[in-house]
Amino acid sequence: MQIYPTMSPLDLGDKQGSAVALGYFDGIHLGHRAVIGGAVDWARAHGAAPAVFTFQLPAGSKMKGRRLLSTEDKHRIIAGLGVEHYLVPAFEDIQAMTPEQFVRGLVTDCRARALFCGENFTFGAKAAGDPGLLRQLCAPLGVEVYVQPMAQFEGKPVSSSRIRSALEGGDIPAANAMLGAPYAIRFPVQHGAGLGRTLGVPTINQIYPAGYQLPRYGIYITRTTIGGASYPSATGLGSRPTVNDDPAKVTCETFIPGFSGDLYGADPVVEFFAYLSPSKKFDTLDQLRDCIQNAARRAQEYFQ
Repeated sequence: MQIYPTMSPLDLGDKQGSAVALGYFDGIHLGHRAVIGGAVDWARAHGAAPAVFTFQLPAGSKMKGRRLLSTEDKHRIIAGLGVEHYLVPAFEDIQAMTPEQFVRGLVTDCRARALFCGENFTFGAKAAGDPGLLRQLCAPLGVEVYVQPMAQFEGKPVSSSRIRSALEGGDIPAANAMLGAPYAIRFPVQHGAGLGRTLGVPTINQIYPAGYQLPRYGIYITRTTIGGASYPSATGLGSRPTVNDDPAKVTCETFIPGFSGDLYGADPVVEFFAYLSPSKKFDTLDQLRDCIQNAARRAQEYFQ
């Protein structure tokens, strides 16, 4: 009998069951990578299929805080870690399950032989289950449970909330250290006012979707990847106070020195490496252009 209503049971082929990493995994930070890596390693050693079981929150949900990754990017990164099966039911399909129902679903629909989670993992209606209960429920079923300790950074546990706080403070090195990879965005390029092109510093314009965590407003050293090629770049995030009177209108604009081409509708990856300075209102457009060009020079020096 299928337990999860909107998720087909796994087709594992000739694999001997599955090893499943459990969690929401926003950001895929160091702790998440340890949980997922444990499931991948166990699966390889036991002839099983490595899988991730997460869930998708409804649009606009404030549960779990502001998003660090889109659903698509989360799936892409997890696949790159060696995971073969990515299970992502809607949260409303699992939120009312008892802990017993949740575990029975994993065993029935995923043929789970081993489960991996972090020590702060919760499951079941009203987060009633914890790793201790997970072990208790899995023991009579012959399912192994592995609980990964929290990853540490500067003597404190790594968490998505700490990463959000680092981004809010412009502490990109700390965010990147906890993520285990550069903080990055991948949003479609949209048409802007064309001011950068007029000034000789054409920028790509990306808009953060609602519900996403924004870094501190200001100017950043970034690296932009387009079609497999990476370029040093400078990114300005904020309300563009020199040319915009609406502080609620926030844009993310990236200047890629030496690049020319039409990127409208494309979704280049912009990785953040260092915070240079806060946003400010310049007296003239020449001063604004000089600021952008200086940031671009610093980005080129950074990656030399």
